[in-house]
Amino acid sequence: MLEKKEILDVEKVIRDFEVITKDAENVQRETLKMILEENGCAEYLQNLGLNGRTDPESFKACVPLVTHKDLEPCIQRVADGVFSPILTGKPITTISISSGTTQGKPKFVPFNDELMETTLQIFRTSFAFRNKEFPIENGRALQFIYSSKQIKTKGGLFAGTATSNVFRNSQFRKAMKAMQSECCSPDEVIFGPDFHQSLYCHLLCGLIFHEEIRLVSSTFAYSIVLAFRTFEQVWEELCDDIREGVLTSRITFPSVRSAMAKLLKPNPELADLIEKKCSGLSNWYGLIPELFPNVKYIYGIMTGCMEPYLKKLRHYAADVTLISADYGSSEGWIGANINPSLPPESATYAVLPNIGYFEFIPLKENVEEHMQDNGNVSFLSMEPKPVDLTEVRVGEEYEVIITNFGGLYRYKLGDVVKVMGFHNSTPELKFVCRRNVMLAINIDKSTEQDLQLAVEEAAKLIAKEKLEVIDFSSNVDVSTDPGHYVIFWEISGEVSDEVLTECCNCLDRSFVDGGYVSSRKVDAIGPLELRVVRRGTFQKILDHYLGLGAALSQFKTPRCVGPANNKILQILCDNVTKNYFSTAF
Repeated sequence: MLEKKEILDVEKVIRDFEVITKDAENVQRETLKMILEENGCAEYLQNLGLNGRTDPESFKACVPLVTHKDLEPCIQRVADGVFSPILTGKPITTISISSGTTQGKPKFVPFNDELMETTLQIFRTSFAFRNKEFPIENGRALQFIYSSKQIKTKGGLFAGTATSNVFRNSQFRKAMKAMQSECCSPDEVIFGPDFHQSLYCHLLCGLIFHEEIRLVSSTFAYSIVLAFRTFEQVWEELCDDIREGVLTSRITFPSVRSAMAKLLKPNPELADLIEKKCSGLSNWYGLIPELFPNVKYIYGIMTGCMEPYLKKLRHYAADVTLISADYGSSEGWIGANINPSLPPESATYAVLPNIGYFEFIPLKENVEEHMQDNGNVSFLSMEPKPVDLTEVRVGEEYEVIITNFGGLYRYKLGDVVKVMGFHNSTPELKFVCRRNVMLAINIDKSTEQDLQLAVEEAAKLIAKEKLEVIDFSSNVDVSTDPGHYVIFWEISGEVSDEVLTECCNCLDRSFVDGGYVSSRKVDAIGPLELRVVRRGTFQKILDHYLGLGAALSQFKTPRCVGPANNKILQILCDNVTKNYFSTAF
């Protein structure tokens, strides 16, 4: 007797979403009340003097805005196994590891069943809206997902990346089945110890089930692009595996080989078909629909630093729809993409008012971030008062503050969002950028401090020759494949090529963010480039800002030049005299 599949009732999911978003203000009050009632006995809240009060006014009066640095001592005590309620009423049993620190030191974030449920609510909501426009049924998903190894903290708690904690949760696979989005790869591939071997097997599984694939997805667009770039290199080997029914010797882990042996059977007809399709493509255009003729869409985070990969992804996808995945972070979820027909560049996310309590800090014009007075005090040092979820204004930008069921209270997420409109009474947000991240290509998050420390370390090499770095800036160059960091230096005198080459290598080695280092090791980020500019280049940048009306006393050099600041990038590039590429990795 066949097991009856539990299929998600998408109409009910949409009805429930409509109900909570029509009364977002009251839902927010009730959500905050629930969070505080469940966690009121926690030491953190007890010490702030709430005394059982659960209304937003008392909450804001007693609880300060915080960053991860402020909560780190409490989170560390949780990780160390202190059993008493510190941040939450119920014990935390799992820790999510984020790479969001300036020094590359792992950042611990509490994870619990309540956060898992909000994760699934986000997944169900966006799927319900997606499935109305792009229905999938009786199919499989080619998901390029990878789970990092879990570790145990000093206190015995399991710790892993946020995605790993989700993938390892028993509710995840059940939810994917209900959404008819079950991964075509076995768990042994998802949880395999080697990224390259898992990627190869994901591709092989996709080909084995090629007619059943209804969607192609990954957490980030970059991972999808990387997968099909890899396919270009290994497709003939994949065809050999399928033709012979024997897995390549490049897969060395017994558990993965055993799992794949259950799926892989000799199929010369399929191998011939794939060879014919690949041989008929022009520069791999339309590869995805050619391999998977029944695919409905491609899904993953495609906003922010993932946008540079859209051109290549569209090349592989041809006419297949690209849909940007939902908006969240290691700390928690914010909103769901309920407008799947919008292109990724225009993606918005409707905030679910019952998954947390949200506030928003209004941001001043971006140009003010480049200004400061002689005392090095930024205009942004006096932050405006946060506003509630339903008080945000269309067209304005804000930094997100979250309070969730996992022990984060008035936590500054560091994300900048723009309000694009409202769905009923809940805002629809567009992700703009990380407020403090200066450089990002893949999973890396390098801050201004990371850049500063790297430059300081490398500058020691020219200090030996009585020279100095007069000023510096940076840029992410995604015109290359893969993208890479570019550091611009203005130096006080002439330096030999040999020394500058070593400076370049030193810069590359000195970026210690975990995402950067791991991406460099697997060539997911290209070699760092050092570009030396003419003397007086940074004076020209100052002159440019002064010409725009900026005051000299409030100017600071832009440390990272983004795509929106083409004029500054043009000044820098027009004045390059030498350039060097790192050989550090």
